[in-house]
Amino acid sequence: MSHSRTASGGDAATKKSLAPSDPAPRDMAPGGPVSERGGSAGRLRARRARNRPWGALLWVAPALLCYAAFVLYPLGQSIQYSFYNWDGIGTATPAGLANWQAIFTQPELLSAITHAFELIIFYTLFPVGAGLAAASLIRELKPGPFSTISRTILFIPQVLPLVAAGVAWTWLYSSNGLVNQILQATGLGGTTRAWLGDFTFALPAVGVIGVWVMLGFCTVLLLSGIGKIDPALYEAASLDGAGRLRQFRAVTLPGLRQELVVCTTFTIVAALASFDVIQVSTQGGPGYQTMVPGVEIYRLTFLDQRIGQASALAVFLTVLVLLVVWPIQRLGRTD
Repeated sequence: MSHSRTASGGDAATKKSLAPSDPAPRDMAPGGPVSERGGSAGRLRARRARNRPWGALLWVAPALLCYAAFVLYPLGQSIQYSFYNWDGIGTATPAGLANWQAIFTQPELLSAITHAFELIIFYTLFPVGAGLAAASLIRELKPGPFSTISRTILFIPQVLPLVAAGVAWTWLYSSNGLVNQILQATGLGGTTRAWLGDFTFALPAVGVIGVWVMLGFCTVLLLSGIGKIDPALYEAASLDGAGRLRQFRAVTLPGLRQELVVCTTFTIVAALASFDVIQVSTQGGPGYQTMVPGVEIYRLTFLDQRIGQASALAVFLTVLVLLVVWPIQRLGRTD
């Protein structure tokens, strides 16, 4: 009996050992839930990656719609109107390229564009050059009340509305204004004149206003750029025997590359698109001596009711600004 029990027990053990082993846990089996979870996570990441551009577009959509409504659509309308003769009320008639040809053939339109380029000298060259000098001098000052007051005084014109600046300078330039009073007090009474009414000096007088307005912006921006230059570079240049002028050329100017690009771009656009100061101070006069495209567009639109010609000049001015600014921006991005 015991033998039979032992035999049967051995047979049972043998059968148990020969039976296929239990399947591996589901969590460890290939193709099981772990792989399924990994696959679903991968699909979820891929779906999110595909939806990310649409999500970004959703955030940008409000600003894009506003830009399209208030910039792109009016620009498209201006381009359309530039090929028509229209007074803004009646029926528009096709004009072909006549409005565009007038920009290059009518003397008053050509002079307006020429004056805008002449204002670049006052709005850009003088403020950027004087701003560099002022920023370098203020850098040498020790932090204190005098340094703070200097920056504030230089930046005040940038804060004031351009209309207010034009009105103030109109008073200064008048026959009994402060400018002529100073000239008389210093023995230069023979040079006094109605500056904004003089055919020779009206445009330079307006340019001086541009210098005064832009100087503060350029100085503060360049001063902030000088502050980010590593002082060790100046110390190394000084140890090499470089004087202040050489340090300025070798350290300051290369370090202010991006700031100079911003200053130049901002001031050139302000010169080419100038309107406020000239409209308030001279309205383009005397004659056409201070006429610029911005004032000419206003005159053609609201006084002469030549919408087509004004649109052509406005589109041309936009293209002109882009053509002038684009190389400057490329220069700023060059390594």
